[in-house]
This record gives sequence, C-alpha cells and structure tokens, in this order.
Amino acid sequence: MQFDRLKRRKFITLLGGAAAWPLAARAQQAERVRRIGVLTAYSESDPEAQARVGAFREGLQKLGWTECRNIRTDARWATSDSALMQRFAEELVALQPELILSSSRPTTAALLHQTRTIPIIFAIVADPVGSGFVASFPRPGGNVTGFTDIQPTIAGKWLELLKEIAPRVARVAFLFNPVTAPHFEYYLNPFKAAAASFAVEAIAAPVRDRSDLNSVIAAQARAPNGGLIVMPDAFIVTHRAEITLLAARYRLPAVYSYRIFTDAGGLLSYGSDLVDNFRRAAAYADRILKEAKPSELPVQAPVKFELVINLKTATALGLDVPWFLQQRADEVIE
Repeated sequence: MQFDRLKRRKFITLLGGAAAWPLAARAQQAERVRRIGVLTAYSESDPEAQARVGAFREGLQKLGWTECRNIRTDARWATSDSALMQRFAEELVALQPELILSSSRPTTAALLHQTRTIPIIFAIVADPVGSGFVASFPRPGGNVTGFTDIQPTIAGKWLELLKEIAPRVARVAFLFNPVTAPHFEYYLNPFKAAAASFAVEAIAAPVRDRSDLNSVIAAQARAPNGGLIVMPDAFIVTHRAEITLLAARYRLPAVYSYRIFTDAGGLLSYGSDLVDNFRRAAAYADRILKEAKPSELPVQAPVKFELVINLKTATALGLDVPWFLQQRADEVIE
C-alpha cells in the first residue's frame, strides 16, 4: 500500500513538471532578444538625429521593449553620403534584423536596394507613392510602410508666411538638392503655382553639394526684395547651420520647413514635428514584432505641426513681425 502511494506521488510530481515545461518555454521565448536595425541620413553627433532615434527607443520602451533585455538596436549614421548609405544598408540587412527603421527617402531607397523581405518603417518620406516605396497609403503592399512629413500644398503656405513676415519680398528662390531629393517637383510645382497668385517671381535654386550653397544664396541677394524658401531634405537638414548663417549674412528673409532651422537662427519655420514621427514609428515596430505585416499597416500623415518665429533674427533683418503672426506661432524665440 505504501509502495503504491509512493508511485502515485512520483507520477503526480512528474505530471506537474511536464505541465510546467510549456510555460517555461513560453517565458523563455517571450524574453528572447529581437534585433532592430536603424539607418539614418544624419551624423551621430547631430543632436537632432539623436533626439529622433531617442524618441523611437523611448516609444519602444513604453511598449515593453527594453534594450539588451528583449531587443537589440543596431544603428548606422550615414550622414547625407549616398555611398555610405548603401554600405550601411548592406551591413544592416546582413545582420538579418526583424525590422529596420529608416530615417528618410534616401535611406529607404538604399535599404530597398538590399532587401524586399525585411520589414522597413520609414519615419520621414514626403512622397512614398511617387518614390515607388508603397502602392498606396491605405495599402502599402510590400515590405515598407511608415510616416510622411508634409503635403505638397504646404509650399503655398510657406510663401504666404514669407509674405506676411516680409511683405516687400518680390523674388523668392526655392532651395533644394535634386540629388538627395529627386522628388523636388512635389514641392516646387505648388510653390510656382502659389507664386503666381502672390505676384512673386519664383526661382528654382538647386544645390548639389555644400560648395554650391554660398554661390546660390548669394545670387539671390544681388537684387533687392529677394527671399528664400528652403525645402525639406536630408542634405539641407545636415547643413542647416550653414544655410541659416548664409541667409543672415546676405540679409535674406527665409522660411524653413522644420523648427530645427529657427533654433539654429533661421527666421521662421512651419512644418511637422519630426521627433513625433519617430515616436509614432515605435508603435509600428511593436506591431511588426508581434507578427503584423508592413503591407497591412497604412502609411500615416503627420499629426503635429509647429510655427516658430525667431524675433532676434527678424530684428537683425530689420523686419517688424506682425502681432497677429506672433499670436499664431507655437513658439516665439526672443
């Protein structure tokens, strides 16, 4: 009788242990480290780039993904060097991550040259359909999805704001880099249409490298009543300090797409909050890590916009910023 009780107790113990095996296996699987790649078109020393990637990591942490515990992030900082982007894209794809965060149009193009299977989330692409990255906003259709920054109609708003802060402007140059922003007509055409309605001469001002910046901006200042609109682009953002300095040197009122330009001394900026785009990208990364497919995640438009005015720069340019414009601003730098 005692022998039977011992055998029964041993059987129950073994049964309980067997039941625990799947639970232990599931716990171990839940804590396995998932790999995420990050490819940016900026320098690692750029505070804005660090803020954007930091917002993505912070968003992941809020969703339960902690570095070294259940995720590992491999970041590559390519600046606006296209050859470096291609090399880093190849490196990241070779690591076989479960998804890759792409900062911009050039980095997304570089990644797609290397893979059509690894999920890619872009944080900032102006025209993902025209760029051939997705089939449509609601149904991306491939291994790519993400977030846009601003719609082309905003080019008319930039010109309107320039006329409000500098009413005498009659000639406006539109600054862009056709190499890093081959989609420039996406903004240039609406800008030209708006210029006609404001009776302003529209001037296309392409720059292909850093050496072009001084000559192009200086040319716009040779005649009176000139102004400048600076298109969003990875190259332009990388050289924002030099561009705002040149605009100040040649006393050109200028409107920019992002607040990082007004923080750097630019006159006025109006555009989406790009750090917020990176923060929102974390939610898509979370869904992909939980088996969602990029083709099922619609491309999303920005939800936060900022109007920022630098009064110090306005004073230096001899501009009197209208009170109504200051009241509309999200921030006025004094």
